[in-house]
Amino acid sequence: MKILCEREKLREALAVTTSVIPSKSTRPAVENVSMIATGDALELIGTDLDVAIRYRIEDVKTDEPGSVLVPARVAADFVRDLPAANGATVTMRTHGDNFIIESGEDSCELSTIDPDEYPDVASFDEADSVPVMAATFTRLVSRTGFAAAREAGRYAMHGILTQCENDELKLVATDGRRLAIASAALEADGVGPLQAIVPPKGMHLFCKVLDDPTERVRLQFGDSQFCLKTSKAEVFARLIDGEFPRYDAVVPASTENRMDADTATLTQKLKLVANVTSPDTRAVRMSLDKGQLTIFGRSLSTGEATAHMNVEFEGSPGMISFNPDYLLDGLKNCEGDTVCLEFNDKASPGKFTLGENYVYVVMPITVDI
Repeated sequence: MKILCEREKLREALAVTTSVIPSKSTRPAVENVSMIATGDALELIGTDLDVAIRYRIEDVKTDEPGSVLVPARVAADFVRDLPAANGATVTMRTHGDNFIIESGEDSCELSTIDPDEYPDVASFDEADSVPVMAATFTRLVSRTGFAAAREAGRYAMHGILTQCENDELKLVATDGRRLAIASAALEADGVGPLQAIVPPKGMHLFCKVLDDPTERVRLQFGDSQFCLKTSKAEVFARLIDGEFPRYDAVVPASTENRMDADTATLTQKLKLVANVTSPDTRAVRMSLDKGQLTIFGRSLSTGEATAHMNVEFEGSPGMISFNPDYLLDGLKNCEGDTVCLEFNDKASPGKFTLGENYVYVVMPITVDI
């Protein structure tokens, strides 16, 4: 194998590909990056057996086609640290059982292993795939991914439910204490019903390869994996088994109280009061009356704090308490200047509308503050 490649393209490809490759694995071959040179393209493949990526570099000069497995981290670090003074290109070639990377006067010789030891990584099958704008997909992931479960518990909640139905793409995530739902219309008609529970790590990798928000990418719902294809990359994530919670039942169908508040001001006031709360009393009380919101927090070890702000409120005077971290997580993703909170009483879920087709439900805290 012998190939000439642009340094920056190779640097980007190695950075993305090695981001999924484990530094240690029970299968040593997985610690390597697979490089396959064919014609005028170089394909890099990386996997940790749960997620995988095929990253393609076009417009390379291939003198000798071939494939090789090389230590991923070392190759990526060496190419990353090559000085610009060496020039814009990198030459890579096999020499016996070694692999040589050269740029200017600098070179690196790495040991290789048999490419046949590398696990099979599927290729994207465009049959029945779903087109979607890259910007739409990344927006839905950012709106929901933060709410996925991280603690041990129901395995299905550790993933992001991804659905195509009624000509819309919907993502849902929950950890049992909060729920984020975001959707967007699809360009194609008659899509679905399709469903997959995708691990957050896979979603993060999908978004990492979406560097052009205007690109139309394709999604594939497989029996065992969820796949995304761009002009540069094909990414695969093994699905999470299990039954996702019936989230529709959590979203209040009707509410008696509604508050509309300035997003930036509410964020600032919540942060002020949250400062005095402690890990064992991480809660703030929101008291509402006509035109006024009072936020109160207290901790036995630090003290107490109160903040006030003007709001629009419809309903009966009352109060409801939440974990401020959950509220702030949602407000970070609010897309408008105004956020809406709807609820029935202090023991019922709070429904926050954070944007068009974007709902965030938070369970209240029932302890006295």
